[in-house]
Amino acid sequence: MAALPMVEPSAQTRITTRDRDHRRAERVMGTVISLYLPEGGADGVDADAAFAWFGEVDRRFSPYKPESEVSRFMRGEVAQADISADLAEVLEIADAVQLLSGGAFDIRGHREDGAPDPTGVVKGWSVDRAGEILAAAGHERFFIAAGGDVLVRGGEAPGVPWRIGVAHPFEQDAVALTLAATDLAVATSGTTERGHHIRDGRTGDIADELLTVTVAGPNLTRADAYATAAFVMGVDGLRWVEALPGYTAAGITHDARLISTRGLSRYRA
Repeated sequence: MAALPMVEPSAQTRITTRDRDHRRAERVMGTVISLYLPEGGADGVDADAAFAWFGEVDRRFSPYKPESEVSRFMRGEVAQADISADLAEVLEIADAVQLLSGGAFDIRGHREDGAPDPTGVVKGWSVDRAGEILAAAGHERFFIAAGGDVLVRGGEAPGVPWRIGVAHPFEQDAVALTLAATDLAVATSGTTERGHHIRDGRTGDIADELLTVTVAGPNLTRADAYATAAFVMGVDGLRWVEALPGYTAAGITHDARLISTRGLSRYRA
């Protein structure tokens, strides 16, 4: 669903394998989640709590685990009135984005059984919640990267913004776009990792006008869902994102042109 944004520390604080107190990565929720704490503590109790949260999300929200709440809800074994507050929140967000996008984003995705699959919202939502866990523990500067989506808070160093690179869809290990920010969520949807697989919620057709769409804004839950909706809409989706308060976008065309909304300029490195 997403290309691979990469957080690029400056030469002064570049992450190395020896930097274990600052960096931690674990495979969970079907992807690799990375945490970087510039002031240290990646092996401490606060980071433990963040990764424990991701493990809980995987157990409760994975559609690949038959006994997860999401799987049971998708099978109709749990009524809407009986779902957890967390799942209710995720479904409410999905419904809001579906309404905003005119149906381009639809977690039902034209499934034959009509059951909603909220996993298109869960990843960004779980990262935002992990950020809240770290912030509540006193961490003012951190980045979290999860399966191609990035949340950064504070800066890489005092007065130094994080640099977030969005992977090029054609050139391996190349960056198509670099953003610089102290507080930002960045999500990319498209064909880079899984090919053409995102369906238009309105028609069921595979979306293919653009190769990728990247959305930046304050909240990763929304940025991730908006990126999917905008990718479905194509070039018109970029204009749609620009009209959403606090969010901006860029897209990459099939001939490798980068097009972006006016608001993205404030983050261009």
